[in-house]
Amino acid sequence: MTAELVECHRCPRLVEWRERVAREKVARFRDETYWARPVPGFGDPDARILLLGLAPAAHGGNRTGRVFTGDASGDFLFAALHAVGLADRPMSRRAGDGLTLFDTYIAAAVRCAPPANKPTIEERDACAPWLALELALLARVRVIVALGSYAWDAGLRVLAGHGHVARPKPRFGHAAEATVGPYRLLGTYHPSQQNTFTGVLTPPMLETVLRRAAALADELRA
Repeated sequence: MTAELVECHRCPRLVEWRERVAREKVARFRDETYWARPVPGFGDPDARILLLGLAPAAHGGNRTGRVFTGDASGDFLFAALHAVGLADRPMSRRAGDGLTLFDTYIAAAVRCAPPANKPTIEERDACAPWLALELALLARVRVIVALGSYAWDAGLRVLAGHGHVARPKPRFGHAAEATVGPYRLLGTYHPSQQNTFTGVLTPPMLETVLRRAAALADELRA
């Protein structure tokens, strides 16, 4: 799957953007070679917890080739994962640095960095089959943690595609929970700087949701 994913050119606007960002760069990364391709998920292949984000950051995953790696959102997320025992270190700045996730896999709803972090509906739908395939391969996943409302909706759509429809549609919120077929969907505010710098999301808030996810994974052990 990964080999096919990284060669994807389905969305011309996203292809143009990810490659332009890699050419123009920003001053602090001017000497680095950017990944500038779709970014696959990563983590424990036997994970029972799937963390789902929106899309790679233009100068984060689009640069490093690993989602949530090399940007401030990832710094906040990895610190929380380490604090609750789901990662072996509190920081990861580049792919291949030895970061190990325990019982956890991380992916994005959209695999290319979108302009202004806003994929179109058409781009969202074009990318959806990759998440559906990834979830099918992650046979032990029973808990999905949606990092933000966009990921919450993506989680509901991918589960519906697997035949698990929640009615009425569960509403997103921080620490929201929904049972969808054999899965439990949890929500948390996205660890973006917009949320973490303003105190909308604090480390204890995210850690509480992650601990809940780990507890549910034990309860729902396949």
